[in-house]
Amino acid sequence: MSTRAMHTRTVDPRDFGRVAVLMGGTSSERAVSLDSGRNCLEALLRRGVDAYAVDGVDALVAEITAGRCQRVFNILHGGHGENGVVQGLLEAFGVPYTGSGVLGSALTLDKIRTKQVWMSLGLPTPRYLRLSPANAAAGEVTAAARELGLPVIVKPACEGSSVGVSRVFQESDLPQAVALAARYPGELLMEQLIEGDEYTVGVLGDEALPSIRIVPAGEYYDYHAKYVADDTQYICPGLQGPEEEAMRALALEAFRAAGCSGWGRVDLMRDRSGRHFLLEVNTTPGMTSHSLVPKAAQARGIDFDELVWRILDTSRARDGAQGSA
Repeated sequence: MSTRAMHTRTVDPRDFGRVAVLMGGTSSERAVSLDSGRNCLEALLRRGVDAYAVDGVDALVAEITAGRCQRVFNILHGGHGENGVVQGLLEAFGVPYTGSGVLGSALTLDKIRTKQVWMSLGLPTPRYLRLSPANAAAGEVTAAARELGLPVIVKPACEGSSVGVSRVFQESDLPQAVALAARYPGELLMEQLIEGDEYTVGVLGDEALPSIRIVPAGEYYDYHAKYVADDTQYICPGLQGPEEEAMRALALEAFRAAGCSGWGRVDLMRDRSGRHFLLEVNTTPGMTSHSLVPKAAQARGIDFDELVWRILDTSRARDGAQGSA
């Protein structure tokens, strides 16, 4: 029997042991991670969990080797927090942790490889082309844009929080978009821009939470609209009836297909004809005042403290397990 099948809901906070809330780090998403981490830590403390903050991977290694933590609540956005490094480290030390394992984390941080998996299974995702930063000459970029057809999106393949993303409607704007995306490590992704409405579906355990339709006050849901602006509208559930059920089912299938588990978020577009397109998976979503998983959980009657408890509770599936995916 698998560890997940044997898992039952935790009631006593002492059963979690001492919990390190991993946050901060050195990625481009450090500030958001610190905000998320503080919120999660405060929620765990309110529920009686013996939790404390740990900033970054080096500090985490020191805590583990000193025997000061028995479990990790991973809220380290981007970089090593989501690329499989932290997950592999914790697997090696036998420390239970929240979120996806090595495979799901490493795969989904790379948007190109995630799309390749989805496409191999016939799951809908926008058409794309890979661009190497070293070889992204003007002629190559222009040819790629013409093959996909403007408008397109240019973004780093391995960043989150809308970092380095540009929407391109004219060929003359391509060099600037490529230059912005190339500031970040890894390959670049040029993707067909789906014109329609943006949605997201949170996943908690084996359940897809209600969808959220995102309506920014500006033209796009960019970094400012995500983390700063107070005029972005979040409609939850974003759809009704069979269409809502279909989107949630697609999100859950995409999440599982990418090897993900525990909790996370799947971002999608719905075009003007009602077709759904998968964009990406976030295995360690934000938990700030503007974040989306807490909003979806609230629509299900799950308040923030209960949500954080349930996320931590998913780590119990790894108690006593080695080498989980």
